[in-house]
Amino acid sequence: MKTLYTAEALASGEGRDGTARSNDGRLAVELASPVELGGNGQGTNPEQLFAAGYAACFHSALRLVARKAGADLTDSAVAAKIHLGQLDGGAGFGLAAELEIALPALDLATAEDLVAKAHQVCPYSNATRGNINVDLKILEYAA
Repeated sequence: MKTLYTAEALASGEGRDGTARSNDGRLAVELASPVELGGNGQGTNPEQLFAAGYAACFHSALRLVARKAGADLTDSAVAAKIHLGQLDGGAGFGLAAELEIALPALDLATAEDLVAKAHQVCPYSNATRGNINVDLKILEYAA
């Protein structure tokens, strides 16, 4: 792989209950475990950061493949849900992802084609492929 960009961040404190910041200072967040995991929920958590990154990355990949196809992505959007759960047998924890995609200017067949292509291009999709379940859902399209 030819590196095009490298992001750097540092997490410190108590892991999920600490801070995270990028080396350039553009990202600086307080971290807190969610209430569902026994935390106070007063900060962001790694799953929220992953969800935001995956949604933005996938939307960018979608726009790239749509531009090449000459497709209209007016009012398009991608929402990501990242699920944290205990692995079978209690040996550790795992993730699963859902991407909910709105492509209101496209018919379903075109939307499905572009989503499949974006899933092959997106770096997050490539990083997670074969490692976690990623469910792609097209929720909005032109009838």
